[in-house]
Parts: sequence; structure tokens; C-alpha cells
Amino acid sequence: MAVASGTKPPETPSRHRGPVDGRALASTATGLAKRFLTLREGSVIVVTLFAFIYFAVSTTHFATGSNFKNLLPYFAPYAIIAAGEVFVMILGEIDLSVGSMWLFTPFMWHTFHHAGIPIWPAVILALLVAMAVGAFNGIATAYVGIPSFVATLGTLFVFAGLTIVISHATQITTPGTSLAHQPTFAKIWGAGTYSELIWALVAVAVLQVVLVLTRWGLYTIAVGGNRFGAAEAGINTRLITVRNFMTSATLAGLAGILEAVRTTTATPDPSSANNFLFFSIAAVIIGGTLMTGGEGTVVGALIGALFLGILQDGLILKGVSSNYLDLYLGLAILVAMAINVYVGRVRRGSGRGG
Repeated sequence: MAVASGTKPPETPSRHRGPVDGRALASTATGLAKRFLTLREGSVIVVTLFAFIYFAVSTTHFATGSNFKNLLPYFAPYAIIAAGEVFVMILGEIDLSVGSMWLFTPFMWHTFHHAGIPIWPAVILALLVAMAVGAFNGIATAYVGIPSFVATLGTLFVFAGLTIVISHATQITTPGTSLAHQPTFAKIWGAGTYSELIWALVAVAVLQVVLVLTRWGLYTIAVGGNRFGAAEAGINTRLITVRNFMTSATLAGLAGILEAVRTTTATPDPSSANNFLFFSIAAVIIGGTLMTGGEGTVVGALIGALFLGILQDGLILKGVSSNYLDLYLGLAILVAMAINVYVGRVRRGSGRGG
């Protein structure tokens, strides 16, 4: 059929459109992957997924519902403590006393209850004691000028020792752990299968909202990024510091009570408290919070705690000797930190913030 002069012939389907579309899709997928990895939580999510897939493939009973229940105690308490620690570390400070608060608070609760105070008010009083210790740490750091490492190291030893003194180095039975006598209390405060997980998710959700949507959170980031500049802008940097230490200590005490109810006993063992301290700080670091301050994420700390829980549970299921757990933990922290540093550089280079 003849085509009139000056008119454009009708287009025919191109044989190359498919490959072109394929390249466009690949480019889009690559862009989305880069955007995901430049999220603060992106790298730790990838590392956690790899760990989960590895153990699910290499062990028989890892990816089961029953094992998920066994996994919860490995990461839920760490996540609760880490959620509060994030607020301290964003300031460029550190709270080493969280291990002692985890150990000390259940014994204070036991002391209050056996002094005749009802079980619910006794819990509140014990948490208020933990909050007061956090206030002391904050005042010592912000007002007295003692470095937070030194101040909280001191309270770490003081309250670990005080726990041994008030308990007479004797294991206690946790109040309210009998499901027959206090079923509602026990299920809410740790005896329920998912109660610790629920507390962890609530704490993380609330504190993440506080961090990104409230003045408290914005001021925390500002103080951590440039303390003198924040003070010049009118931010009460000392108040923010005290408030964040109080949050950290209170959540550590809460995790201690939840664990005591779950296990029905509390043992005055400072070594176990130190394990919670180190694993919680590791979860914060792996989750993307910088020890130099100015940057952090509560959700990342939750995922970091999940990664550590998967690592512990998976290695135990594989029959790895406990002597190797610290070795693998240290390697995991180094790898995660290397990835976070690289991703942070990419984020800053792409204009997505520091």
C-alpha cells in the first residue's frame, strides 16, 4: 500500500523493546536496592535475613514455630534494654549500668513486696528506683561533668554489689509468678509466651516515634550531633541528657522484671547481668547507632537484637560449643559495623542525611 508523501509510516513493534524494558526494569530494581541499603536499618536487615536463611537451611528445627518461641528470650530482653540505650548513645554517651539495673530491679521489687507493699505498687516503686539511678547517672554526666563511661561504670559495680548484699547472695523466687494465684499479673509481666515480645515491640514503637516525631527526639539528635550548637540554639542539653539516662535505666529495670517473672526466679549473678549489658550494646551498634553520637535508630536496635538472638539460637541448634559464641559475636559486630560505615558513606554521598 502506498504511503502519502510527507506522512509518517505507521510504527511496527520493535524486536528490541523487550531487552530495553528488561534493562529499564533491572535499573529500577538496582535503584530500589540502593535506596533500601541506604536506609539506616537496611544493612542490618540484610545481614539478619542472611543469618536466618543460613540457619533455616543448615539446621532441621530452626524455622519452626516451637523454635521461634525458644528464640524470643534470646532477643526480646536485649531489644528492650537496647531501645533505651539508643537514646543515650545518640548523645555520644554510654550507659554501662543497664546490666546492674537489669539485675538489681527484680530484687528491689522482691524487697518492697515482702515489706508488705502490694505486688503492682511494688513493681512501680522498683521501676522508680531504676529511674532514680538513671537520673543520678545523667546528673553526674551533665552537671558534674563526669564522663558517662566512668559514671555508669561506677554505678554498674555499686548496684551489682548492692544486689548481692540485699539478697545475701541467695536466689529468690519471683513474686507473682504463680499462675494459680496471679494469672493476669504473671502473663502480663513475662510469664506469657509472647509477653516479652509484646513489651519489646511496644517499647521500640513508642521510642521510635519519640525519636523521629517529637522535640525530645529531635533535640536528642541535635545534642548528639553538635552539643555546643544545640545549646546555642536554646536546647537544654543537660535536661535531655538526664532524661535519656532515666529512660535507659528504667527500660533495663523493666527487662529485669520481665525476665525474673519468665524464669520465676532471680539469681544475684553479676556475670549474667554483664551478658545483658554487652549484648544490648552490641544490638545498638549493629542496628546502626553511632557511638560518636548524632545518629541512631530504635528499630535498628530491635533488628540488631533479633540478629544476635538468631545467631545464638542457630549456633546452639547446630551444636557449636559455647566457647565459640563470643568469637562469632565479635566477628558479627565487626562485619556489621563495616557495612554500616560503608552504607553511611553512601547515604551521605547520596544526600540522604548523615
